[in-house]
Amino acid sequence: MRTATTIEASGGEHWSQQADFVVEAEKLGLDICWVAEAWGSDAPSALGYYAARTDRILLGSGVMQVGTRTPVAVAQTAITLSNLSGGRFLLGLGASGPQVMEGLHGVPFARPLSRMRETVEVVRLVLDGGKLSYSGREFTIPLPGGDAVPMRLSTRAEHDIPLYLAALSPAMLRLTGEIADGWLGTSFVPEGAAGAYFAHLDEGLALGGRSRSDLDVCQGAEVAFAPDEEALGAMVAGRKKELAFSLGGMGSASTNFYNHAYSRQGWAEVAAEVRERWQSGDRDGAAGLITDEMVLGTTLIGTESMVRARLRVWRDAGVNTVRLYPAGQTLDDRLVTLGRAIELVREADGPE
Repeated sequence: MRTATTIEASGGEHWSQQADFVVEAEKLGLDICWVAEAWGSDAPSALGYYAARTDRILLGSGVMQVGTRTPVAVAQTAITLSNLSGGRFLLGLGASGPQVMEGLHGVPFARPLSRMRETVEVVRLVLDGGKLSYSGREFTIPLPGGDAVPMRLSTRAEHDIPLYLAALSPAMLRLTGEIADGWLGTSFVPEGAAGAYFAHLDEGLALGGRSRSDLDVCQGAEVAFAPDEEALGAMVAGRKKELAFSLGGMGSASTNFYNHAYSRQGWAEVAAEVRERWQSGDRDGAAGLITDEMVLGTTLIGTESMVRARLRVWRDAGVNTVRLYPAGQTLDDRLVTLGRAIELVREADGPE
């Protein structure tokens, strides 16, 4: 399995410290660094900076939000980052959700599936280098009714640009299997992944005439090491409020893809009640409903032997790339955790 991480460039740390983390992660042997934008900084600006500071590591937008940029602007950004990094850029796209799209950007969240499909089609047409002429439900290029004629970019992609989609819903998972080079997933429970995720991905792969070997399955989770069972219990307890926020506070009043994902993996009743309590303002009550099993099932938290064994479960479930979110209070703490986690991933790939 390859190793990766995801960072938010403006995630509360000084910019230089975040860049130092990327540089040191490359020295540790990390394969990929994804940069999120969410409702913080934009991803491309930070990726360009990190490309200038590194030599080997792959750098990906994890993710650029479809709908906040035109498809051609997405393609331009991808080509620029790929060319200036010497072919180290991975294009990760996501539909986001109604709260961010409508509440922050003022862009309708309607028809995210068709918007995603058409964005990918337009991006790939631009990457092919020809004059762009496209007619779809969401986009028509050139815009009809005027004097505009098809154009092509004056720059060309010098390297292949793998395209990843962030997906949780069955429909977006099917689209990912059909058209993407990789899947950026989250809320992953390997024991429930066959029905919750892979069945839909495989449907899409079949539609596209492809197989699992054509898709990089990139899954992420927090990684933290506990010296003993008592410390592990404290760690798990500390994560319950965060998970309650994902199940109850993410998305909008009507749409929460994280909640739906947990529901499909065996926790429908708990997820529904957590959401209800969180939305009513009972945050502590929502966190109190989260079980130890829910935390451990979707993280890589435990003793070293537990994490090593868990990584083998992830590998056997079909994960190709492990996205590690290292715990730690300081930069050095996070790097130590990340370094040991990278070693364990390598060990998990070896004989048992």
